[in-house]
Amino acid sequence: MARIVTREQARRIAVRAQALDGSASDVLETVRRLGFLQLDPISTVAPPQHLVLQARLGTFDPAELDRLLWQERQLVEWNAFLWPVESLPLIRARMRANRSAKGMSWARGRQFLHENAAYRRYVLRELERRGPLLGRELVDDVGRDERHGWWGTRRTGLMLEILAVRGEVAVVGRRGKQRVWDIAERWYPDTGVVPLREAERELDAQRFRSLGVRLVKGKWVAHPDASDEPVPDRAVLLSPFDRLVHDRNRAEALWDFRYRLEMYVPQAKREFGYYVLPLLAGDRLVGRAEPRFDRKTGTLELLGAWGDTSRLDEALAPHADFLASTYSGDRRRSSAV
Repeated sequence: MARIVTREQARRIAVRAQALDGSASDVLETVRRLGFLQLDPISTVAPPQHLVLQARLGTFDPAELDRLLWQERQLVEWNAFLWPVESLPLIRARMRANRSAKGMSWARGRQFLHENAAYRRYVLRELERRGPLLGRELVDDVGRDERHGWWGTRRTGLMLEILAVRGEVAVVGRRGKQRVWDIAERWYPDTGVVPLREAERELDAQRFRSLGVRLVKGKWVAHPDASDEPVPDRAVLLSPFDRLVHDRNRAEALWDFRYRLEMYVPQAKREFGYYVLPLLAGDRLVGRAEPRFDRKTGTLELLGAWGDTSRLDEALAPHADFLASTYSGDRRRSSAV
C-alpha cells in the first residue's frame, strides 16, 4: 500500500524513481522505467529526449533511439512522445477516444476534417498507395494564396497531426528533422483492445510508479514500490522537459525550487534566461544554468548561472563531453567547463 512520507523522504524517492540515482543501465530500460520521453523541436543545447537520457546514462549513442524506434520497433512515436511498444494498447485506447472526444479543440479538429473531407481522402489514399511519405510529398494546392489563421498556407501538417492522434496515420521514420508518415495499421503491431477506463488506470499507475511520490491533500504519498534509501551524490543538469521538474508546482512544493521555462517571455522580463537547465545535486535542486552548445565549434558556452553553482563544473563536464562527441565529432570543451 502507498504510505505517507516526509518531504525529505519524498525527495529521495522522486530522484530514485526517475532513475537519476545512477541506476539506469541502457536506453530501452530507461524509457520503460520513465514511461515515455517527450519530444520538442527546441535544441539550444540538445533535443530534450537526449538530455533526459544523458542525465541518467551519461554519454550514450542517440543512434540507439533510432534503432529502437525504426528498426527494432521497441519504441513508438505518438503525439510528441516516445513510448515503449508495450504501452501501445493503452495509447490505442486514447487514439480511439480522440475520434469522439468533446471540448473546443476536438470540435475544431472535427470541423477541420469535415471541411476538408476530400483532402483527407487524398492524404490517406496517397499514403496507402505510395507511402511512407514526407508531408511535403503530399500535394496541397488549396490555401496557398492566402494565409489561414490555423494552418497557415498549407493544410498537410495539420491534417497529418489530427489523423495521427486519432490513430489513422503514424510517424514511421525521419529524414533529417522531417517526419515520415504512413498508414498506422501498416506500422503499428497488432495489439489487443483495452477499454479507455482501464487504459487510463494503467497509465496513471505507470505515472505514479515513475514519479515515486504524489502530493495528496498536503501530504506526500509514496508508491508502494518506492525506495527512500539515500541517493548517490551525483550532480547533473536536467532538461526543462525532465519529469522530475515538468510539474512546476510539484517541484516547488518538493524543493522550494520555482522553475519556469522563459523561452516565450520577452527578454527584458526574464528572471533568468532563454533556455535554463535546473541543477540537481544528490536529492536537491540547488541551482540553474544556461548553457548553449555551438555545433560548429563543438564547444559548450555558459551564458549564466544562478543559485548554488558549486557543483556546476561537475555537471557540465560530462554534459559537454556528450554534446561534443555526439553533435560535432570531437571532444573540445569550452572554457566554461
